[in-house]
Amino acid sequence: MSLGFRMHAERTPNPDSIKWVLGEPLLPRGRSASFDAAPDPSVSPLAARLFGIEGVVRVFLGSNFVTVTKRPEVDWMSIAQDIVDALKAHAASGEPALSEDYEPPRREGEGEVEARIREILEEEIRPAVAMDGGDVSFVGFRDGVVEVHLEGACAGCPSSTATLKFGIEARLREEIPEVTEVVAL
Repeated sequence: MSLGFRMHAERTPNPDSIKWVLGEPLLPRGRSASFDAAPDPSVSPLAARLFGIEGVVRVFLGSNFVTVTKRPEVDWMSIAQDIVDALKAHAASGEPALSEDYEPPRREGEGEVEARIREILEEEIRPAVAMDGGDVSFVGFRDGVVEVHLEGACAGCPSSTATLKFGIEARLREEIPEVTEVVAL
């Protein structure tokens, strides 16, 4: 662990998710990974370590933060110190958050509309959503409907419908007339 290891927790709109902001980069800017189950430690030593904590159901890794989501019946006070200890132990280990064995979800062939959707998501929407400890990834575009996957604090968040309809959908419809709706898978 480096002498200057810093970290703080931030609440998110999802009461079951907390964003742990680290004082050092975790992943290259713009890169992220989401896990709904414990990965093999050879894929993500950090996510595997966090899933070892009873009650953790989702881990999202961002450029300098980790969003941990717990089961609703688990109290934050009962697991917060374990999360802090796991993050410190990871920093001390010198291991990467993601190994070379990690494979992000594959992209299908995309046309001009898909490329414009992805550009708006990447440049405008993802940075805003990341401020709340979440992420949104493009899944597909069919018959005017944009399919996205909400990750981190956004997955299961009570505010996610508003984010989806009044944020993401409104912005995409403003710029891309072919978009009629945005749905989360």
